[in-house]
Amino acid sequence: IEQFEAQFMIGLGDFLMYTAVGGAAQLVDGALGMTYGVTSASMLMGLGMPPVLASASVHYAETLTIGASGLSHLWARNVRRDLFLALVIPGAISVLIGSQLLMHLSTHWVHIALIPYLFVISLILLLRTFNYHTSYRSDVPRITKALGFVAGFVDAIGGGGWSAITVTTLVARGMEPRYVIGSVHLAKGIVSALASISFLLSVGAGKPGVVAGLITGGIVAAPFGALLVRRLPARIATLLAGLAVLAVNVRSVIMLLC
Repeated sequence: IEQFEAQFMIGLGDFLMYTAVGGAAQLVDGALGMTYGVTSASMLMGLGMPPVLASASVHYAETLTIGASGLSHLWARNVRRDLFLALVIPGAISVLIGSQLLMHLSTHWVHIALIPYLFVISLILLLRTFNYHTSYRSDVPRITKALGFVAGFVDAIGGGGWSAITVTTLVARGMEPRYVIGSVHLAKGIVSALASISFLLSVGAGKPGVVAGLITGGIVAAPFGALLVRRLPARIATLLAGLAVLAVNVRSVIMLLC
């Protein structure tokens, strides 16, 4: 990892590229509640970065980008306090466990295990858009705490997945997308901060240039994502979320087969 860090230098053009990627990923993530971590981590690992360093870099960036997005959602009144607390406490515990286990585990089998789960969730979301209703459940599903724990663990070892797991499952359970996305993002900001501390103590700061590019683009785009999800019809948000998860899943299958 230390040898890779010494070689992974970026120029101004690359910095602007990471800024654009971070901004685009955050805009989509803020509106749909997912894909920032998965997209960023996949890109970094595609460039040859070790999984542990890629996950660390993404979480360093997410501490500010997702934190800014979460605060934007709080300002836009997209956050439910009970849902936020049900997610953030177990998620904080599991992300610390996962970040330490990543030093010793291969993430290959974890990615394989997630494919059928996310595929089923994407189909549920897509089917909901054809048989849609405008009433939502007011209670927090019982599985939310367990969901937060699993999502935190997967997010730590895979560099992403928190939002894909939590948002899709909670929306499929009948919760309003606006409040799901806002609450998930605010919780994710805290979870990412704890993961960043754990990674910082274990693998160091990584490459500041890469992280700075992702942060710059993400912070600029965060308020626009929060405003977009507030104005986006829930049926459209659900459809786009289902398509986003399906696309990520198809990409994962292709990468495994190639």
